Amino acid sequence: MKLATSLLTAALLSASATAFAAHHTPKPPEPAGPTVVLVHGAFADGSSWRKVIPLLEAKGIKAIAVENPLTSLQDDVAAAKRVIDAQSGPVVLVGHSWGGTVITQAGVDAKVKALVYVAAFAPSTGASSRDDIKGFPTTPGLADAIASPEGYLTLAPQSILTDFVQDLPPKDGLVVAASQTPVRAANFDEKVSVAAWTSKPAWYIVSETDRMIDPDAQRALALKIRAHTVSLLSGHVPMLSRADDVANVIEDAVRSVEGADTALSQR
Repeated sequence: MKLATSLLTAALLSASATAFAAHHTPKPPEPAGPTVVLVHGAFADGSSWRKVIPLLEAKGIKAIAVENPLTSLQDDVAAAKRVIDAQSGPVVLVGHSWGGTVITQAGVDAKVKALVYVAAFAPSTGASSRDDIKGFPTTPGLADAIASPEGYLTLAPQSILTDFVQDLPPKDGLVVAASQTPVRAANFDEKVSVAAWTSKPAWYIVSETDRMIDPDAQRALALKIRAHTVSLLSGHVPMLSRADDVANVIEDAVRSVEGADTALSQR
């Protein structure tokens, strides 16, 4: 009798332990959602994205800005790559102006699932930033750039106000002028060795009143890269003057990546 009772007790304990273990087995961690990596352009810094980042975060989208040294294409691609490498999940890579050339090269990274160009260059493989816009008029902003003896370009405060951020309040424009990062002039003639847009989905925001990159050139670039295109009535920095609209376009790219990942996991 004692033996039977012992065996029954052992069986019950074993069953309870099995049920407890099954009930309390930790679930595997959820895969990380897409991270938006934001690459600024010439005459600017990471604060270019200060209005867009909180809008994305409010939508549950992680966003992080790259600080480009603007000293060469290779240096700026390396800066973007360090941020991309630090992310645990897929990346939506966003580039403004010169940053478009940077993401064209850096975007071949396997983590990058989509590209967003904001009034940006989008060179072809073996081409430079200037190559695709040679047939378009020189814009007032680029014509007024000031070259240093070391070969770096800046914009005078008045040029920032009239050509770079003409649709921002003057007080905000003066902050942009005071915080601009000089860009090495030779960057615009450096050629990308690859073009990520040839193999990855792209979005393009055209700035219709841009005085830095001709709007017709932007439309031609968007057509060339077969981008989902959105036109905004804005100057060269829509992420500051039309932040909600820019955030919405970026969100569209993010949701497309999430949808693709969900479809893949259900196969």
